[in-house]
Amino acid sequence: MKIQHLLAFIPFIGLFGGLSFANKVTPYVLGMPFILFWIVLWVVLTSGIMAIVYKLDPAAGKEETE
Repeated sequence: MKIQHLLAFIPFIGLFGGLSFANKVTPYVLGMPFILFWIVLWVVLTSGIMAIVYKLDPAAGKEETE
């Protein structure tokens, strides 16, 4: 399996696998309940991870010419 595929799978695990772990309201982080903070954190991390996947993809910078 390529590293790009593994990196792209990390946000899926973080969001769906971690929700049962993060299902708490009491600790407030940045004024948000912990579960909302967890989701927002993974949305931001997903953007960064996808930027890394784009940079690692060899076909990303090539344009199709006719």
